[in-house]
Amino acid sequence: MRDSRKFLTWTAICSVSLIVAMADAQAGSFAIREQSATGQGMSFSGVAAGSAGLSSMFWNPATITMSPGFRFEGHASVIFPEAKINPDLPTLGLVGALGGTPVGSGNIGQTAVVPASYASYQVNDRLWLGVSINSPYGFITKPDQNWAGQTYGRSSKAFSINVTPTIGYRVTDWLSIGVGLQVQYLDVTLKRALGLSPLAPAAILEGDAYGVGYTLGLTLTPFEGTEIGLGFRSSIRHQLEGNLHVGPATIVPVKANVNLPEVLTFGVAQRLSPQWKVMAGVEWTNWSRLNIVPVTSAISGTAVTALPFSYRDGWFASVGAEYQVNDQLALRAGLGYEWSPITDRTRDVRIPDNDRLWASIGATYQWNDQLSFDVGYTHIFVRDTDIRLVPGNPQFAALPFVAETKPSVDIVSVALKYRWDEPAKPIPAPIVRKY
Repeated sequence: MRDSRKFLTWTAICSVSLIVAMADAQAGSFAIREQSATGQGMSFSGVAAGSAGLSSMFWNPATITMSPGFRFEGHASVIFPEAKINPDLPTLGLVGALGGTPVGSGNIGQTAVVPASYASYQVNDRLWLGVSINSPYGFITKPDQNWAGQTYGRSSKAFSINVTPTIGYRVTDWLSIGVGLQVQYLDVTLKRALGLSPLAPAAILEGDAYGVGYTLGLTLTPFEGTEIGLGFRSSIRHQLEGNLHVGPATIVPVKANVNLPEVLTFGVAQRLSPQWKVMAGVEWTNWSRLNIVPVTSAISGTAVTALPFSYRDGWFASVGAEYQVNDQLALRAGLGYEWSPITDRTRDVRIPDNDRLWASIGATYQWNDQLSFDVGYTHIFVRDTDIRLVPGNPQFAALPFVAETKPSVDIVSVALKYRWDEPAKPIPAPIVRKY
């Protein structure tokens, strides 16, 4: 009973601390993969098969059954994005001729802190209870106040928080299943200028909503040292409600239905020896759910504007390896490749994303039987990216805008892991004396 009270107490502390931390948190992309310092160190290879420890439950709730006892993990990732939008000369000339400021954006990326926390409690040899708190979606981009593309974007911000209570059940020695309930809050603010003049007023679209979804997963251990996992995060429907501010005097109550995508993650981990383990994973995200999202008046129901995403599905694949140096230190590394849901036809100034290569390293230091620390580092190489807001692009709005950017991202992640119960000690073999 005392362990149960401790579990609930720490769950509440984790929840409050994460909500407070997330008040100023920002992210450099719409989907936030940075949910685990352990997974970060190997480009998230094999996370659905449990390679990231307890934090693997974000991708696959069944992996909670791989963490015996009563555990807590706190993770934090600091994201350092870099992206400068440089309009071509014809665009700058057109902007200047129309009375605008013919300059680039400056760095639109903003340093972000993304925390995540996990707790689990083993009820018996079959049943586990847990909870995770994450921010799976969010971004903030902010160009210089007066720039050549301000009619398409002055600043953009999205923020989410997910609380996911989870149940894991070990069906047999080789099969475990898991299920979780996602309760998610989403808040969005998008700003753009109503003209090219430095004094042009702004249009501000803002709204928030709560939504509910679920997670499902299973793990298989067909052979000793082999782990296979499959996890699913459902779509979450948000009925955003807010306001459209047009200039300093006009406010229109609005609403919009946004369906965030399903995510399916497959992972495998194979132990080659007591020191070496290799991992691999593939993830599919149903971004094509986000097509053209109408924004309508909350009073009359008529269309006011739209959010023209027109995304395609996204894919991510990665491989990694881990080396156990000794009882205290483990080293890991990984490579990943991500196919962006944003294409040359649909890219805009708010999220100038493209296909990207991940290169990661990481380590775990086991302080004692109960306490350990993790660190991970990733550099993301993003392909050179063109922005062509011309007829055919769903974001196009009368003014042609052509530019290029070469984004890059650095990520540093840290984690603290603690086991609250005393790990079971193996019973020493009896001493046999021969006289």
